Amino acid sequence: MAWNIILFESSRGEKPVEEIIKSLDETTIAKASQEIDLLEKHGSYLGMPHSKKIATDLYELRIRGRQEARIFYALVKKDIYLLHAFKKKTRKTPKKELDTAIKRLHLLK
Repeated sequence: MAWNIILFESSRGEKPVEEIIKSLDETTIAKASQEIDLLEKHGSYLGMPHSKKIATDLYELRIRGRQEARIFYALVKKDIYLLHAFKKKTRKTPKKELDTAIKRLHLLK
């Protein structure tokens, strides 16, 4: 059974994950779409190199290639909430990006 993918939506109706994905180059958008499809199919069983646990209840979807991106997500029952995305430019995940994802995760609870 497939999981439900839900994009985080701000109180103003903005979908920041969708906006970041649209800002990527065509090849990276295709890879992101492929990774999201894998996540929808495998859910909590998706592991490295596609997905990695970052914190309690928080995971990252890893989009690799010429342009790299990360999508933070959370699993809630059979739903997967895509909380935050960013273009990866350094080896280490910036604290600001992680804090944004954690703040949005707390809004779900």
